[in-house]
Amino acid sequence: MATYGKVFERYELKYILTKQDYEFIKEELSKHMNIDEYGRTTIQSIYYDTPTNLLVRRSIEKPKFKEKIRLRSYGLANETSPCYLELKRKCQGLVYKRRVQVCEQDAETFFERENVAGNGQIARELAYFRDHYKKLQPTFLILYERESYYKEGSEVRVTFDFNPRYRVEDVNLHTSLEGIPLLDEDTCLMEIKVLHNMPLWLVRILTKGKIRRGSFSKIGKAYMLEKSKGNIPNSKELEIKEENLWKTYSIQYSMVQ
Repeated sequence: MATYGKVFERYELKYILTKQDYEFIKEELSKHMNIDEYGRTTIQSIYYDTPTNLLVRRSIEKPKFKEKIRLRSYGLANETSPCYLELKRKCQGLVYKRRVQVCEQDAETFFERENVAGNGQIARELAYFRDHYKKLQPTFLILYERESYYKEGSEVRVTFDFNPRYRVEDVNLHTSLEGIPLLDEDTCLMEIKVLHNMPLWLVRILTKGKIRRGSFSKIGKAYMLEKSKGNIPNSKELEIKEENLWKTYSIQYSMVQ
């Protein structure tokens, strides 16, 4: 049963770093930011999608509006571990994230049409999303180790994700932390999360290190790897129906922004 909800709104800028880039950035950040009290933490996320992977396919096309729903835990989950059911949308570059705390079993029940996520606004949005797309199912498990930095009195946050990996079997939060690699061993993903403009001191660090912004989606890369293996089913008739469903929903959402 849900215990609380949270809302996040920010820009998320991504960079693929070499080991040398990471060491440089880490050294420079230590002059301005503090590492999160939890240190390096393993994050697991189950992504839910339609039978034809409509949500991830749309995301790969980089439209002005896209969305996803996932269940996240920090480390392996047990029956009572706090997990987070999250609805993440991106519109015109701005990321909106809403989430409620549940346990893994409650989340499974939620996707069976039981509204265990509470009665608040966030819970209603989650339920509407689920009911609109109808047959949502767990498709990919994404895992990685995250190191986070924050600055007192500032909304700026910088994260480093190491060893991002995925699996399509045992798609749950309690079996293991094993997965298929998504990046080369000597690289990591940096994300800079800001609500407004990036601070000047951070711009100077990126310029000094010649760190250039990139584009990388863990779930998108996982999908493309599975597609290249011939593991993604193809149903044109169903895809057309889901495309029309998505277009209707995205138009409705954009109109209220």
